[in-house]
Amino acid sequence: MHNHRKIALILLLPLLLMFFPGTALANIDVNAGSAILMEASTGQILYEKNSEKALPPASITKIMTLLVIFEALEKEQITWDEKVVVSENAWRMQGSQMFLEIGQEVTVRDLVKGISIVSGNDACVAMAEHLYGSEAAFVRVMNERAQELGLENTKFQNSTGWPAENHYMSAKDIALLAQYLISTYPEVIEFEAQKEFTFNNIRQYNRNTLLGRYPGADGLKTGLTTEAGYCLVATAVQNDIRMISVVLNTASEEARHTASQEILNYGFRNFEPLEIAKAGETVGQVNIHEGRKKLLNVTVAEDYTVFIPHDSKDKIEQVLVAKEDLKAPIKKGEIAGTLEIRSEDEIITSVDVVAQEDMKRANILVRAFRWIGGFFSGLFSKG
Repeated sequence: MHNHRKIALILLLPLLLMFFPGTALANIDVNAGSAILMEASTGQILYEKNSEKALPPASITKIMTLLVIFEALEKEQITWDEKVVVSENAWRMQGSQMFLEIGQEVTVRDLVKGISIVSGNDACVAMAEHLYGSEAAFVRVMNERAQELGLENTKFQNSTGWPAENHYMSAKDIALLAQYLISTYPEVIEFEAQKEFTFNNIRQYNRNTLLGRYPGADGLKTGLTTEAGYCLVATAVQNDIRMISVVLNTASEEARHTASQEILNYGFRNFEPLEIAKAGETVGQVNIHEGRKKLLNVTVAEDYTVFIPHDSKDKIEQVLVAKEDLKAPIKKGEIAGTLEIRSEDEIITSVDVVAQEDMKRANILVRAFRWIGGFFSGLFSKG
């Protein structure tokens, strides 16, 4: 059910633009090669531009590196205070660094800080080698996880985002990965929100210029290489709503900041949540053949909310559609139909509804009486 909901919400934005033409939704044009805006709790896409185009992600790669590390911590393959010995290979890494020394013993916690706050390439390689013996083996796990998460336009060649042939991500994949990372391991935000980090007596600052400047900004990851341009997957919370934005291939640090700010403003200022249904609460009844009762109560398996343009609630209606040939017996939780969310008689999204209770098959006598009743009812209606 969760996947059906995700697909439906991804399709929602173009339909909203169609069914709410009076809004200013179509006026934004973010100055980036690719961009996307997602509401984090629902996964709903509110804006996109070339969002499925595969592009070099630079250090945004590291959100997958962090995911693999956090999953290893959850599985107790490693601990936060465990010491990692820095190899010469890790020490030799170019680009952004936390300035590790060969043979130095560093805790997993400090290495995660180095990756999250100062985008340390050396920290990524040190963790990769510690977990799987080599960076190549770690990257295989990264690619496996990308496939499992349904990231269709993603391929990794390293753990850092260092330029490499056939290393790419799409803005949509980045948003999906960021959403999964934040929702599964919210503690990652505690690292990403820190503005500076001192290690080996070297003080460095977080390159995410939204921190401390944009209201509610608390992450997530910058990226910069010659081929990738200036990139940023950002996230911010306002009024208990979390937005995730991605901009790729912008021209400068200022352009990256401006594009991210524009897209986040667009989401926070133009959309509001509309609660469609709560899990466990009856949303209606559908006809069921051969059941002990003729009508089956249905609900949604998860709380269901959509984000709509401001002042458009009066255009929304809900239509319950039963599954074709729904027949008893049916168990509680089985899909029984869909709840369609419509605007001006057009479907903008839908969600599966499930049986709120077990429904056993009626005995043969009840079924016979119903058949006879239906038969004579049909005769009289024809007359």
